[in-house]
Amino acid sequence: MSSQPPQPPHLHKKPTSFPDVIFTAFSVFVIFSSSNPTTSLLRKFTPLVSFPLNPRRFLRIPTMSNPSSSNLRNPIHHFPNPQSLSDWLRPRMPSDSFAAWGVKPGTKNVSNLWLELSEGETLLADSTPPVRTVEVMVVKVIGKDNKVLVESHQELSDGAVRHRCRPLSEKMKPDETVEDAVFRAVKEELGSVLGGSFGELRENGIVKIFPNSYSKKVEERVSASYPGLPACYVLHTVEAAVDGLPEEEFCTEETDEYGDSSERMVADGAVSCKKHYWKWVDADSL
Repeated sequence: MSSQPPQPPHLHKKPTSFPDVIFTAFSVFVIFSSSNPTTSLLRKFTPLVSFPLNPRRFLRIPTMSNPSSSNLRNPIHHFPNPQSLSDWLRPRMPSDSFAAWGVKPGTKNVSNLWLELSEGETLLADSTPPVRTVEVMVVKVIGKDNKVLVESHQELSDGAVRHRCRPLSEKMKPDETVEDAVFRAVKEELGSVLGGSFGELRENGIVKIFPNSYSKKVEERVSASYPGLPACYVLHTVEAAVDGLPEEEFCTEETDEYGDSSERMVADGAVSCKKHYWKWVDADSL
């Protein structure tokens, strides 16, 4: 009985083990994922489905979303007078809302917005509707028994009453530091009962900002002052103690809200605040 001739070495079959199969498959995956252009393109353009850890943080109301970065870099603030601003706003705003400016009790008018723009307190994005962005200094004045001072309401120059129920708040000036904004806000809003100059409030220790109390957040909502105008508020908040304030409810007067404005005639046509009414509340009620 003749024996079969031996097979060439390259024809011998070696049993394939399970680890070898895994290693081969992994090698093919690595090669294709790193060098295959098609796979790279698919990875680049195929979105992954994921869920944020805090879904509420990412919710946006379409008409209230932040202005685009390009709009913020090129804010609309070059209107020569309130009438030119009004002409620009009218086709971009809901007609019934825009007609309520300065007419509905507690609202401001176009002259107010023009003054905010001219003084750099407000940025207005070129969008429909426009979005007003304001940096706001919020001072939580802490008093006896850890109660917080809030402005319950304001009396305006047109006789209207505007309800507030919020801590001392003031629009920030361009390039103003948080500390400077705190002292200016206290002087402008509470100065009639405290007395003294801006410098005296700082130098005499009448206003003391609590360490590590600063916080910042962004709120988006339709402006109460300008109906129908979406607003983005960047809120800078600190806690502070202010010496010399009454322990009961009290009122302060603002002699001239736009006294520093160079546009006297426009300021005279704007709605201004004449009196602030204050009360102390429990911190939990805020």
